[in-house]
Amino acid sequence: MRTRLVVGNWKMNFTEAEATAAVQSFIKMVSAKSTVDVVVCPPATCIHSVRELVKDTHVKVGAQDVFWEDAGAFTGRISPRMLDDAGVTHCIVGHSETRGRFGKLEVPASTVSTFVETNETINLKLKALLFHALIPILCVGETTEERKEGFTEAVIREQLAGALAGIDASELYFFVVAYEPVWAIGTGNTCEPEEAGRVCRFVSSVLAELLDADVAENIRVLYGGSVRAANAGDLFQQDGIDGGLVGGASLDPLEFSRIVMSA
Repeated sequence: MRTRLVVGNWKMNFTEAEATAAVQSFIKMVSAKSTVDVVVCPPATCIHSVRELVKDTHVKVGAQDVFWEDAGAFTGRISPRMLDDAGVTHCIVGHSETRGRFGKLEVPASTVSTFVETNETINLKLKALLFHALIPILCVGETTEERKEGFTEAVIREQLAGALAGIDASELYFFVVAYEPVWAIGTGNTCEPEEAGRVCRFVSSVLAELLDADVAENIRVLYGGSVRAANAGDLFQQDGIDGGLVGGASLDPLEFSRIVMSA
């Protein structure tokens, strides 16, 4: 059985002082639950302080995104070399929000084109992270319209194939995939546990086709999308779900600790 993994994606929340307070509270609550792998992904401005707070614990620090070049004239971007230097071990790639696919749109629709992630850029980021021995957490998932039209499996297959193009299976033993239905992100709508499990198993089957069955067997598949303490237990009991990628609920130390305990 694969070790459970719970990842907290703080998104664009918390100052350094707020992050420090949250992590200090959270660590006290989960210190005895070392059988579950835990990763916290703070905003870039808080990575260093969070890393210092968790360095003697089983909690790891991840990043929310990365650029694929190590250095250059790319204003505002953060390279995998910089993340490695900061002590980051994991990095989220291809989140629906960086793809411009929002479950709950909180910016003017005219600005969505600012979010321009594609399968090509995701592929470049994955290759750069793997080169630096950082663990990618690849997000895949369908929109409401795609699900209604019966395209869930086709969308996920296309996203996986595009992201993994040209990457050798031997590089992916510690790779992580998170199934995040776009319609469940930030909306309060959660995929029914049985359906979430079915799609996560489908993700694993596609990975086995694209890569190698033995490698795919080691790749953890998480569910994300309005995961809360109240539904985490039911979700984590499903065959095929190896943990969760938690958004808003990870901002509350008590709520997030209860989710970890459910794993």
